[in-house]
Amino acid sequence: MPAVRMPAASIPAFAPGVALTSASPVNFRFLTVFKGLAAQLIVLHHLAFYGPMSDHVRPYAPLLIGWLDAHGRLAVQVFLVIGGFLAARSFSSDGMAPAQSSVLARVARRYLSLAPPFMAAILLTVGASAWARSWMTHDSISAAPTLAQLAAHALMLQGVLGYDALSAGAWYVAIDFQLYTLFALLAWASSRACRGWPGARAWLLPAAVCVAMCCSLFWYNRDDHFDVWALYFFGSYGLGALAYWVGAPGSSTGPRQRLLMLALLAPSMASLALDFRSRIALALALAAVIAWAARQPSRGALAAPAALLWLGRISYSIFLVHFAVCLVVNAGFTRFAPASAGWQASGMLAAWAASVLAGAMFHALVEAPLARRMTHWRAAAVSMPMSGDRPVPLN
Repeated sequence: MPAVRMPAASIPAFAPGVALTSASPVNFRFLTVFKGLAAQLIVLHHLAFYGPMSDHVRPYAPLLIGWLDAHGRLAVQVFLVIGGFLAARSFSSDGMAPAQSSVLARVARRYLSLAPPFMAAILLTVGASAWARSWMTHDSISAAPTLAQLAAHALMLQGVLGYDALSAGAWYVAIDFQLYTLFALLAWASSRACRGWPGARAWLLPAAVCVAMCCSLFWYNRDDHFDVWALYFFGSYGLGALAYWVGAPGSSTGPRQRLLMLALLAPSMASLALDFRSRIALALALAAVIAWAARQPSRGALAAPAALLWLGRISYSIFLVHFAVCLVVNAGFTRFAPASAGWQASGMLAAWAASVLAGAMFHALVEAPLARRMTHWRAAAVSMPMSGDRPVPLN
C-alpha cells in the first residue's frame, strides 16, 4: 500500500506513557504536554495529507491545509527527542547499564510495552480499511493483508522486510523499538568497557551516543534510503539523550556539563551548516529547551492544564487508532455527504474529535488493561529502576 508508507520524517514517534510524576526530582509534566500537543498535530497532518476530505477543503483554505500537509509532520521530532531523553533517564544518568542479560530483558520489556496495543490497533485498521473500501476507492486504503505482512508487523520488521505499512505511523513503532534497542546496546557496551576503568563511568555512554548521533546527522539522516533504520533517526534521539545528561537533576555546571552541552550543540549545528534540514533544526531547539527546563527546580514546573496532560497520557493510543478512525470518517463523508468545502471541513473536524475519543476509549479498554496484564512479567524481566524511578544524580 504505497500511499500509507509515508516519508520517514512524517511518521510520528509515540511511545507508551512513561511515568512522569511529581515524585520525580524535577517535574517533567511539560514533556507530557509536548506529547499531547504534538499528537494532535500529527492527526491533523494525516487528515490533510491523505484526503479525500482535505482535497475538497484545500482550494478554500490552501495555506492551512498546505501547511499541515507539508510541515505538520515535523511534530515527529517532539517524540524522537523525548524518546532519547527518557532512554537516557531510564539507563541511569551516569552512563552505567546493567549486565547483558538485564539489557536483553529491558529490550523485551520495551517490546511488550509497544507490540500488544500496536497489533490490536493494526487489526482494528484492517477492519476499518475493509469498511472504508466498501464506501470509497482511495489510495489511502490498504489491500487485505497477508499472513506474512501481519507477522512482519508483529515482529516490527515490516519496513526492513519491504512490506507496505498497514497504518500511517506503523513504521515508526518499529523505529522506536530499534532506537531503544540500539541505545540499550550502546549502554551495555559502555558498561562492559569501563569495568576496569571506574573513572570512565560518567563518560563512555554519552561519548558513544554522541558518535552514533554524529553518524546519523552527517551521513544516515541525509540519505532517505536509510529511513527504515534507527540510525536515520538517531540524530534527534541522541540530542534528547544529551539534553537529559546536560539538564540532569543534581548535576553541577562544571567541565563535564559544558562538554556535554558542546556535544549537544556543535555536531548538530555543523551538520545543519553542511545540509540544512528543518527537522534537525527543530530537534536541536527542542533538546535545548528540554535541557534548560529540566535544570529548573520543581517549584518552577509547568502548571499544565489538565486537558493537555490527559491528551499527553493517551497520545500513544490516539496515534494507534486515529488512522482507522480517519479512514472510516473520510469514507462516510465521501459516500453520504455533499462534496462541498463546508461539509467536508466539518468531516475533518469530526474525524479529529472522533480520533481523540477513540484514543481515550482504546487507552481505557485496550492499552491500559494490556499494560496491567503484563506488569508482573515485565517486573520480573528487569530488576533495575525504570524511567519512572528517581535517576542517579551526576557527580
